Amino acid sequence: MLTTKTMKLIALLALTLGLGQQGGAQDFTTPSVPGTELYFIAPADGARVTSPVRIKFGLRGMGVAPAGVEKEGTGHHHLLINVPLPALDENIVADENHIHFGGGQTEALIELPAGQHTLQLLLGDQNHLPHKPAIYSKPITITVTR
Repeated sequence: MLTTKTMKLIALLALTLGLGQQGGAQDFTTPSVPGTELYFIAPADGARVTSPVRIKFGLRGMGVAPAGVEKEGTGHHHLLINVPLPALDENIVADENHIHFGGGQTEALIELPAGQHTLQLLLGDQNHLPHKPAIYSKPITITVTR
């Protein structure tokens, strides 16, 4: 399980290495597998939870591989918190609202303040670029009670 502090360190490392900060389209795109589905296993849409929130990611039709690993039909998770989908032809930024799971993680503990939050998943390729076509979940809304 990754804590918010660990994820911030990973995001800082990604920024330091220039990952997630490169704007603009790449010279290549990574194709997605038709019919792939990205979804939340937990929490459920509309759930009332306490912090830290255990979030479990679901992926059907493709596999998970760490960032930097080029393997056909795979990607890694990015959790979007209280933000809309980013541009789907640019690298996914790494900040407190765009959490990268470049180690291939499929779940995490996330610290969130009390209140309502919107969560969405976006699959990225080995370079933190959305696949083509992009694979993303439906957004869900949760309420953190404390």
